[in-house]
Amino acid sequence: MKSHQISSPVALTIAGSDSGGGAGIQADLRTFAFHQVHGTSAIACVTAQNTLGVTQVLVLSVEMVKAQIEAVMVDIGAQGVKTGMLFNSEIIKTVAQAVSNWSIQQLVVDPVMVSRTGAKLLDDQAIAALKDELIPKALIVTPNRYEAQILSGLTINTLDDMKKAAEIIYQLGAKFVLVKGGGMTEELKGVDVLFDGKTWEILSTETIETKNNHGTGCTLSAAIAANLALGKEPYLAVVDAKTYVTTALKYSLDIGKGTGPVGHFFPLL
Repeated sequence: MKSHQISSPVALTIAGSDSGGGAGIQADLRTFAFHQVHGTSAIACVTAQNTLGVTQVLVLSVEMVKAQIEAVMVDIGAQGVKTGMLFNSEIIKTVAQAVSNWSIQQLVVDPVMVSRTGAKLLDDQAIAALKDELIPKALIVTPNRYEAQILSGLTINTLDDMKKAAEIIYQLGAKFVLVKGGGMTEELKGVDVLFDGKTWEILSTETIETKNNHGTGCTLSAAIAANLALGKEPYLAVVDAKTYVTTALKYSLDIGKGTGPVGHFFPLL
C-alpha cells in the first residue's frame, strides 16, 4: 500500500523549553499541531519548571541557537516564525541576524520581558536588543500590558493608554502592534488593541475566569504564527488566534498544585 504523502505549512518557534509543558516550546508545538501546521523549534534556554514556578534555567550558546535555526531553514523552511523567551541580548541579536539572513517575513515577536503579573524577566541590555534589533524585523509584535509600558515609556491604565502605547511601539518598526489586555483590570481585561500604523482595531472576547492560564502569551503568538503559515492575512490571523486562546482558556487544565496550562487540544478533552 502506498503511503499518503501530505505537504504541510511549517511554523518555527524560537523560544525556551518549559518542562511542565504549559508554556514555551511545548505550548507552541501543540498550538501549531492543533492548526494542522508542522512545528519546528530552536530552543534558546531550558527551564526546570512546573505549575508552581521555575526552579532552574540553563541558557544555550548562541552557536547552538543559530545552528538550530539554520538546520530548520536550510532544509525545511518556515512560512511562519515566532519568538518567545530568548533570555539575553546575545541570543536576541543572533536571532535577529538569522531573521535577516533567511529573509523571514512572517515573524511574530512575543517580547517576553515581563510576566503578566509584572515580574521582570529580562535585563536592560536584553530589552534594548529587543527594541533595536528584533522588533524592527517583526510583522507583528505582541506585548502584554507591562511589556507595552516598558516599550512605550507610558503607564497603561485605560484603553486610550493602550492605543497611545501601540502607536509609540509601532515606531520601533514592527508592521503591526498588538497590545494585549490580559493584565488589565475590570472591563478592559482581555481587550486587545491592534495597530497597523493607521487604524486601531479593538479586539474583545468573553472573559474566562480560571486560575489555569499558564502559557496564554506563548499560545497566542504561536497561533498567530500558525495562521500566518496557513496564508491568513495579519488581522484575521490575530482574530482567529484570539478566539483559539479564549476557547483553550475555557477548557484549561487543572493539573499540578499551582497554575495549570490552557487546554491546547480542547476538542479531544
